[in-house]
Order: sequence, then structure tokens, then C-alpha cells
Amino acid sequence: MIALLAITALLIQQGDSLRFGPADVDTLPPATTRIDHRAGRLVLETPLIEVPAGETIRTPVFRASVPANVSLHRFLVEVVDEAGRLLPLDRLHHFIMTDTDRRELFAPLALPIFGASKESPTVRLPRYLIGMPLPAGGRYIMAGMLTNPEARALRLRVRVVFEFVPTGRLVPLLRAFPWTMDVKFPLGGEGGRHDFELPPGRSSYAWQGSPRIPGTIIGMGAHAHDYATAIAFVDVTTGDTIWRQIPVRDAGGRVLSIPFVRFTRWYRLGIHIEPSHTYRVMVSYDNPTGAAIPFGGMGAVGGLLVPDWGVAWPTVDRNDPIYRTQINNLLSNMAGMMMDHEAHRHAR
Repeated sequence: MIALLAITALLIQQGDSLRFGPADVDTLPPATTRIDHRAGRLVLETPLIEVPAGETIRTPVFRASVPANVSLHRFLVEVVDEAGRLLPLDRLHHFIMTDTDRRELFAPLALPIFGASKESPTVRLPRYLIGMPLPAGGRYIMAGMLTNPEARALRLRVRVVFEFVPTGRLVPLLRAFPWTMDVKFPLGGEGGRHDFELPPGRSSYAWQGSPRIPGTIIGMGAHAHDYATAIAFVDVTTGDTIWRQIPVRDAGGRVLSIPFVRFTRWYRLGIHIEPSHTYRVMVSYDNPTGAAIPFGGMGAVGGLLVPDWGVAWPTVDRNDPIYRTQINNLLSNMAGMMMDHEAHRHAR
């Protein structure tokens, strides 16, 4: 909390330098939206993005529209070429969809409602029991990073696929909301970047905070870069490790997957968390290259939380300087700036 107050004071001093604000979301180039009510399928797809040979780039930021109130129960992301052919997910560094109208659980940020990377599994929920509400008419934005390992330029699209049931009085029985926590929360480094220089040898990173509301975590996953050795989510107040994963890696240390773990059992919904406790995300690395890797580290966890009975999801404060700086950082990437290929060659 002290760290957040210090950041807030600094951002208030810098507020006049912000170039973009929440209203600028409406001026972004649109993603394509297709919805099939009968099949319960919502597809959001970016325009074609050119990725030079051997490079990793940030995508432009796109706005996405949702035409109906739906309850999501399956989430996946695909990368396709200009002919619509499905490509390996190693083309995807990461991709995030953010709801600028709703608040994050642990910090006064806009709510990332979907995130995926090359190591992410498909997430499924029991469709009539638990669903993630996605309101129509929200200001949603999508952006990420793409990698081209080939010797020729590629034109790629990112396709986000949701399966849903219409939101009604009876289903889903429980409403779950996404949340994230990052070792570089709340705002990351320069320009809002949450990746960081990875020194040689062993290193570890952490951030901690308290949730705005009480609720039950029903499942968790994570994102980390190559050479990550462990990532964990800990209740600092009790000392209990709630979730810890060792990434699945190849012989060279390349991260292949980080499993998504469900906490639901026949006798419980999941793991309860509350605002009176402090929680910490931690990630560890072992970089064997003998040299620092620019932007080579990252560590984030995320999951779905069912609020306690009668507790509403927290509302966003559009005047909060941390929120406004986050939106400014997100929208400042609109041009899809080219990233340094050498800096990211270990993160693929």
C-alpha cells in the first residue's frame, strides 16, 4: 500500500504529460467481431499484421466490440496467416484483451479479461455452473507481441475465440472474474513494459498486495519467459503457498508450458482470499548464458475469482493517476513499434 501511495503521488505530478486517456479508446482501429448465438461462439480477430523475418514486434492496439451480454466458459487464441491457415503458437509471444471499464482486483488498473502466450493451455469452465461475464458495449482493447522465426516476412492475424452461454437469471450459477498479479505491478517499467533485463545466473522477483474484495480463486495460470525455474503465489499473512509451478522446459531452458491448475473439488469451490491478507507473486530464473538478456524476464499469475456472496466487483476510478497512466501506456503503443530482435531471441 505504501508503494502504491508513493507511485500515485509521483503520477499526480506527471499527470499533465499524459498524451492519451480513456476516451481515446474509441479512436483505435477495430478488430473484426463475429458472433454465432446458436453455436455460442464469439470470435475477435485483428487485421493482418506484417511481422518481418526473424523479428519480434508489438502489435498495434485494436478496439474490440461485444454485441451481446454473454457468459464465457472457454477461451483460446490462434495465430493464422493471410490465407487463414492455423500456425504454430510459437508465433505468439503474448496477447492481452483489456476491459477499460472495469477494475483489476489487486491494483487500480483496467481489467485484463483474457491473456495468452505460446505456453498457455486452453481454459475451460463448466458452462452452466461457472462463467465469466462479458458485458456488451464495453470499451475493450487488444494488443500483444508476435514473433516470426522464419526467413521471410509473414502477415499474421491473431484470433481470440470465446465460447459462451447467454447471460440469464439462472445461468451461470456462479460468476467468475479474471484477475492478474505481476512482479512489476502496478505499472511496469518505462512505457508500461512488464518485461525486464534478466541478469546472468540466478535471480528472483516479487510484488505483493491485497485484493479489493473477498472471493474464491477457482483456478490459476501464469506467464514467464525462458530460463524461468519457478513461479508462485503466496499468502504472506499466513505463510501458505497457494500455488506454485515449475515451468515445463526443453533441454535448453526454453519454456514450453505452464499448467493451468483448477482448485475446485467436490467439497470446495476453490481457495478463499480476503482484503485483510497480503499476497505475493514470485518468479525465479536461472540464466546460463553468462550475459544479461534485455527484456528477458517476466513473471505474472492470473486466474478466475468468484466474489463472496453479495459482493460486487470493484468499480474503476477513471481519474486515478495509476489507471490513467496505464491507459496512456497501452495506447502509446498504437504504431506497433519494432522491437529489438536480439533482445527477444531468448524469449521465444
